[in-house]
Order: sequence, then C-alpha cells, then structure tokens
Amino acid sequence: MDKTSRLPGFYDLTIEERAALVAKWAGLDDGEQAVLYGAGLELERAGQMIENVAGTHALPLGIAPNFAINGRDYLVPMVIEEPSVVAAASYMARIVREAGGFQTSSTEPVMISQMQILDLSDPWAARFDLLAQKQRLLELANQVDPVVVSFGGGARDVEVRVFPDTALGPMLVVHLLFDTRDAMGANTVNTAAEALTPLVEEITGGRVHLRILSNLADRRLARAKCVIPPQRLAFDQYTGEEVAQRIVEAYTFAAVDPYRAATHNKGIMNGIDAVALACGQDWRAIEAGAHAYAARDGRYTSLSTWSLDREGNLVGTLELPLAVGTVGGATRVHPGARVALKILGVQSARELGEVMAAVGLAQNLGAVRALATEGIQRGHMALHARQVAIAAGATGDQVQAVAARLVSEGKVRLDRAQEILSGASES
Repeated sequence: MDKTSRLPGFYDLTIEERAALVAKWAGLDDGEQAVLYGAGLELERAGQMIENVAGTHALPLGIAPNFAINGRDYLVPMVIEEPSVVAAASYMARIVREAGGFQTSSTEPVMISQMQILDLSDPWAARFDLLAQKQRLLELANQVDPVVVSFGGGARDVEVRVFPDTALGPMLVVHLLFDTRDAMGANTVNTAAEALTPLVEEITGGRVHLRILSNLADRRLARAKCVIPPQRLAFDQYTGEEVAQRIVEAYTFAAVDPYRAATHNKGIMNGIDAVALACGQDWRAIEAGAHAYAARDGRYTSLSTWSLDREGNLVGTLELPLAVGTVGGATRVHPGARVALKILGVQSARELGEVMAAVGLAQNLGAVRALATEGIQRGHMALHARQVAIAAGATGDQVQAVAARLVSEGKVRLDRAQEILSGASES
C-alpha cells in the first residue's frame, strides 16, 4: 500500500473498514488489530498498573489522516470523547498538507529535577560552593541510570537559584538538568535528585527538603509551523483573505486576554491530549507544563501565534513543553498505547512530541477558523447531535436519524431527542 495519509472517503468507511485500512498501513498483526476492536487492557494487567482496580474504562480511538510533517505522512491516533476534535484536526491537516505540510522541530529531551535547600546561613555562598562542585554532582547523578547514559543521555548541567527572602528564610533551589532520551524521565530525575541529597547537604551545610521533577519542562520544547496561502482558506461565502485576517484577529484576542487564552489553549490541548491518551503519555504533566509555559512571562497568554506574512500567507506557530516518552511507563504496559505508537510510527520521543505539536496547531486552526467565520456551534453541534440522540435512548439506525432531525430543526437538545423517539408532536 502506498504510504500516504491522504485517505479520501475515510470518514465514510465502516468502523471495520477503517480498522482494516489502519492495520494494513501500520502492519498490525491479528492481536494488535484486535486491540482496535476493543480487546485492549485486561483486568489482570489493569490491576497491576494502579491500586484498587475494579474495572477498566474505554474511550473512542479515532484516526486523523492527512498529516504531512517534515515531508513524512502520519496517521494519528487520538483518544477523546468530545465530538468534532478528530474531524477538525483531520480537515485542517488536509489544508496544511496541500500548502506543503507542517514543519516541526524540538530541543533535546532535557528534564528538570528540583531540590529545595533550607536552613542556610549564607545562600549566596552556598550557591557558589555548589557550582564549584558541579562536575562532582553531575558524575554522581550519572551513576543513577547507566542505561540512559549509554544511549547518550545523562546529567547535563546544574543550576542554582537563590530566594533570599521567603516565609522560611533564605532558600536555595538546585536544578539538575538531565537528558532522558526516549523516556519521559520522571522516575530517573527524581531518583537522581534523591541520590544527590547527601552531597548537596555536605557542600551547602543546609537541609535538603523537597526533591522532585518540574512539569514546567521548558528545556524540552516542541515546535510546529505551517504557512497557508489564503486561497486555500476560502469556503462558502468567505474569501481566503477574509478568513486569514479573521483568524489573525481572533488570535489577537487570545494574545491579550487570559480569559480568551484559556479557551484558545484548551483547543490546542484537545488535539495534544488526545494523542497523549492514545499513546500512553502523562497528559496531566503535559497540561501542567503547557499552561505554566503560557504564563512564563507573568501573564497567561496564547501558546500559538497567527500572523500574515508579506505575501499574505497565514502563518501559524506553536511552541510548548512536551515531556513525552516512547519507552517505559504505560507505553510498554498498555496494549492500546503500544498499538497507537505502532500506527503513528514514531522513532523517538522527540518525534512524538513534534507530531503532537503539529496536531495541536491543526486543532487550534480548526477551532479558530470556525469561531472567526461561521461560529463554533454549526459544525460541532452537528456531530454532538449523535451523542444527544444516544443519551436519549436511540440505538442502531435511530442514532443518525434522530441526530439529523435535531440538526435540521436547530434543536440539539436531550428533551427534543426524547420527543422524537417517543413520537411526540413537535414542540
């Protein structure tokens, strides 16, 4: 099969046909394909993953086609319960694809582990002494995970921050910067910080208290960019130039107002979190890092930017911390995560982060484009109507029939769906 993610008519296939196409694309065996059909996490394995297990919980796994990133095609697995997210990401990926695709990049996978040092008589002198012993600290940290070091990772630097006046008195915070390669790395950096405790206390004469990674992983950034000629944005009564200008105007709202930025960034994370869930990533850590990064300058603002270049092209960029991994954790334990990563076909944690950034930018474009033109509800409610129909008790062919009626009437409400199902007269 030609490895193109441009799959016309993918939406119109049956679930079985889609699963078979994806299985052929990714080279899934029968067991892996069975995971797509719902034979995912077994109770016994679930009970080994977390505490007090009483069952498992399933969410829909959708596939977003059309993604072209750095000249390579991807089918992107997305796990989410919200309608319109997969559709919007796929459609925007098609538009960007026709304009040359997404360009992405990332920094080295460096995590930060923090150490809080208290009971210091002279924090500035303690800082000097720690930095003078930096090489000794790095060598000790590298003994924690020789496997990561053998793959080119390991401790990279030590930074020391002084907080001279806190409620506890002078406080020192040590940052151990650790390259975790293809692991997310939380356990590695936490263990390294704990291993450094005796030496840090010896050097500073203080007391090491908290030792924990920071989810503001601002040394581990993923970036995505797209450039779209305006003619590719035209639809219905809207010219491409008009759509591009409206998108820039909508972005400006998010750039200056944190109330709007919170929802704007939530749209970005709709795409990123969906890929994170599919691929067994710590989406809570990703969310924390993203929103902290959005406020890194002291004011919460948009994670993405949208502007017009000299030729009138719409230019979108996205940069955020993405601490993700392709080894360890749920990526090895959860069968669904393993299959999702195989479908995605990424070769490293950095590549996974870059794909997620591209998906976030695509989802952002879809949401802002809708908001700036026809309004968010037109497309979203058409897809949401199916959930309303199911909630009202529709089954089988009834679901689409009731949903279509709700949309045509402009009354996507549970009570109206119940009336339609019961055969009641129109309200």
